[in-house]
Amino acid sequence: MDTSSERWEAFFNPLTVLSELGIDNKCRKIIDFGCGYGTFAIPAAQISHGIVYAIDIDDEFIAECMRRVKENGLKTVKCMQRDFVLEGVGLPANEANYAMLFNILHAEDPIAILKEAYRVLLPLGKVGIIHWNYDTSTPRGPSMKIRPRPEQCQEWIKLAGFNLIKPHINIPPYHYGIVGQKPQV
Repeated sequence: MDTSSERWEAFFNPLTVLSELGIDNKCRKIIDFGCGYGTFAIPAAQISHGIVYAIDIDDEFIAECMRRVKENGLKTVKCMQRDFVLEGVGLPANEANYAMLFNILHAEDPIAILKEAYRVLLPLGKVGIIHWNYDTSTPRGPSMKIRPRPEQCQEWIKLAGFNLIKPHINIPPYHYGIVGQKPQV
């Protein structure tokens, strides 16, 4: 396995994190915005037994995610190379139960990403956010100049139209999580 993926995955217990963020077997369609190596897409598929759309702009990440999906014998993970920031995820509105936005809201326009998540989620669908703690002692992560604080992510969730249902989840040792929910129409 790629040493980068091993190092990255040492920061998490994905099954525990996903459970804390509310992913369960009732989630029939999940979208992983910026799936990377499939660190969370693969366990999400194992928990939900539904379809997981693993989307990333990087062709090497998608190739590794596809390799790992095959290695795990999963038929329900659909890996897609796509620039969702510019093009959206390519799925219809009101399609998914859960959107995972993990370590991507340091992007130039985080509210646009959240609005795309809102668009594709069913009413009462959830958006889960994970990001690096706003702390210079973290071993990786984006520059502190662009790294969002939890309060910023909470505000962005609300600006995108979501209700904030879990404002802060501690994900040791270096991350935090937040969960929002699309209102019932």
